Formats: sequence, C-alpha cells, structure tokens
Amino acid sequence: MNMRLDVSWNIDTPKIFLLCLTMKKCFIFLVFLPLFLFKNTYAFDVKGLQPVDPYGVFTTFSAESLPKGKVAFSAGAEISIDPDYYRSVLKTAFGVTDTLELMMTIPYDFGNDTGDGFEDVAFGIKHRFFDEGKYGPSLAFILNASVPSGAENVTTNGRYGIGLVLSKKVGPVNGHLNLFYEEPGRRSLDEEISFLAGLDFAAAHTFKFLAELYCRKSHESEKIDLAELRMGYRLKTADMLYTTFGVGFDLKNRNPETRVLFSVTVLSPKEKKKIRTIYEEE
Repeated sequence: MNMRLDVSWNIDTPKIFLLCLTMKKCFIFLVFLPLFLFKNTYAFDVKGLQPVDPYGVFTTFSAESLPKGKVAFSAGAEISIDPDYYRSVLKTAFGVTDTLELMMTIPYDFGNDTGDGFEDVAFGIKHRFFDEGKYGPSLAFILNASVPSGAENVTTNGRYGIGLVLSKKVGPVNGHLNLFYEEPGRRSLDEEISFLAGLDFAAAHTFKFLAELYCRKSHESEKIDLAELRMGYRLKTADMLYTTFGVGFDLKNRNPETRVLFSVTVLSPKEKKKIRTIYEEE
C-alpha cells in the first residue's frame, strides 16, 4: 500500500521580510531614543561626592566598602576640553564597619571662564544593607550632603541627596548601577538626577579595564544635559596603592567634548596575620 504525505507551507516571504525590517527599526529607535532627549545646553559640571579606588569605577560607586577601621586617601586631576578647564580632587574614606563607610570629596576648579575656586565640600555615608548572593546583587544606599563652602562661581549653596547602588560580580567582571537624586541648596536651581552604569574587568591580578556610562540631568536643566562614555584602566602599583587613568567622550556633541581623568589612591595597610606556633613537649 502506497501512502503519500503532502505537506504544504503557506509562507508569504515579502510580508515576513517587512515584519523583520519593522522590528529592526523599532529596536534601533528604542536604543537611540535617550540620545534625542538630551538638551543642547551646557551647565557647569559640579563634581559632588566621588568613590575612592578601588571601590568604584570613575564616578560610579560599588556596593563594596572599605573594611572596618581602614582609611583611604586619593588625589586626582581632570582635564576637560571644550570648554577647557582643570580640576583637582581630594578624596578620603573611612570604614566604620565592614558595611558602613564615611566619605569626603574636595574639588578645586581652575582655568575655566567662570573663575577659579573650591566647589562645595561633599560628605557622604554608604551602607551596604544586602550582600551579594549566588544570583542576586549586593545593594547599598548613599546619603550625601555638601556644605555651602565653595566659591560663588561654582557653588550651589550646598546640596543633599540620596542614591541607590547595585553591584554584581560575574566571573572576572564586576558590574555596577547607580541612581542619585539631589536637591541644591539654592532654591532657584532644579533638582539633579544622575544615572551611572560601570564595570571593571580583571584582565590580570593587578590590572583592570574600566568602562562607565554617566548620564545626568543637571540643576540648570529640565532634561538630560550630560551623557558621557568613559574608558580606562586601573593598575595596582603596590600592595595598597592604585593608579587610575581614563578618558571620557561626549555622546552627542555635548560639553565637555573630551575629559581626561587621573588619580592615585593609597589605602591603609592590611593587618598581618599572626601565626601561632605550638611546640609539643616530648
């Protein structure tokens, strides 16, 4: 007995092609939609609270903190091109507990059109309230405040805010997400909202590649007016000494067009483990 199975496929190739093309266009639109929301204005970039190395990327914080009783000191410099100005940054942090860290940042600006001077000194507390698990990330919050101590041309009369930090390690890669909301002390200024995404890739025991996306709605704008991609590296030059170098590129012809970042961080030395030797009497 002969049997023949006749299966026919009704495929409308032109329609499928058009559908795929439409989906592709929608995907590209969604990816680049944030870039069209950026406002074409320039507001002076106030530094604010910054992480100390290696507990962050450039500006992105990590949920990890200094161990209890340990101190970190950092000195850094920035060069911004178009507009051209320079900034030196002093940072310090202290580990109150293994999950609670106190921080301070002191920026000084010079060589810009608005004049030279200190920005407001920023203080902050970072607390990790959820440790990283097998699948879940570690979580921390940051409370920060700036004292109205800066020069008139670069001050916001202080500020205060709160931030959420998320960190997750996958193999040699550490990923971090930050979201900050800040209110300037000067009432005529708008609130400031920042979103940061960063990662560090351990290429070697003493060498890490760094990458960061920094988006911000400043206190002088109602839309996102800064979107910057930063890349660089961090080198552990000694047991407790870290050197970080990076370059920032503006993402839609914004200001500054290019930024160079450099910092050196010293951490207090680790306690040497005491080895107890037990002798047995024969």
